[in-house]
Amino acid sequence: MLFAYTEASQRALEGLRDLSMLKWYAVPLFGLVVYIYIKEIKQARSTGNWDPILAALVLFGCDFFNETWNGWVFHLSKRSAVWTTPGDTAYRVTVGWNIEIIFIFLLFGLAYYHSLLPEKEQKILGLPNRWFFAVFYAVVGVVVEAILNAADLLVWEYPWWYRSFGGIWLIFLLGYLYWFVAINFMLGMKSMKNKLTFVGVIYAVPVAMTVLAAILGFNY
Repeated sequence: MLFAYTEASQRALEGLRDLSMLKWYAVPLFGLVVYIYIKEIKQARSTGNWDPILAALVLFGCDFFNETWNGWVFHLSKRSAVWTTPGDTAYRVTVGWNIEIIFIFLLFGLAYYHSLLPEKEQKILGLPNRWFFAVFYAVVGVVVEAILNAADLLVWEYPWWYRSFGGIWLIFLLGYLYWFVAINFMLGMKSMKNKLTFVGVIYAVPVAMTVLAAILGFNY
């Protein structure tokens, strides 16, 4: 069967998971992420507060889920994912996910957590600070995506994604805001067991979807 892939989809398939496409600048970026996580783990071991690491894992797990269902849309539509990243990259993991995105979202949850005020009841502009920063970082994510879209580095294919309700509310809500809501939900849990279970569930869903996709021969 011939798939009617969009031009952006065809470009996104070029060099997909091809190690010969790897670029040197990915190495120092990887080193920077590792260094930051080592510092965070060292701090967590001394204070007993693992919430920054868990917040980072929650956010990245949510991104992993988004990229997984986006890949399913690509395969099942036989046309395009909701978003594709056809531009130059150090390594293309899926048609909509590259190593640069992975690195930034490994750090995004840490940035969010360390922005929160010590007391969750403290307000900013009338909003509890956790909600303020959730909205703020979700807006930042949307703005960055819009810039990348204008540069043709991130392509939105379906009008319902970026024109919904007269704007790009689905990107705001489903692309970003729920990540921070999930972090806040995790932070409200009292026991480490519940927190780890929550994080585990977040990863179990996209992992199961990825394994099933591999069994069924999906390519995204």
